[in-house]
Amino acid sequence: MAYYSYVLLGKDDRFYIGYTSDLKKRLQEHAQGRVSSTRFRRPLKLIHYEYFVNSKDARSRERFLKSGAGHEQMSKFLKSTLFKK
Repeated sequence: MAYYSYVLLGKDDRFYIGYTSDLKKRLQEHAQGRVSSTRFRRPLKLIHYEYFVNSKDARSRERFLKSGAGHEQMSKFLKSTLFKK
């Protein structure tokens, strides 16, 4: 089975970081406003995702990305995406 950790960018320029076993379905849920934590941050843009074969690894990556160090890493990694001029 496949597992994903993913990063969305909301209209408020803030990250939403999640974990799922069905990325396509989860993105549809976000887009349709069925996820309460992102409902008012739409439209959302998928800016990064990672594939894992083990759910424990995907959840661990999600937890790291939600940390301060993880946010800093994402900001550096996605500099061109986040800071277009």
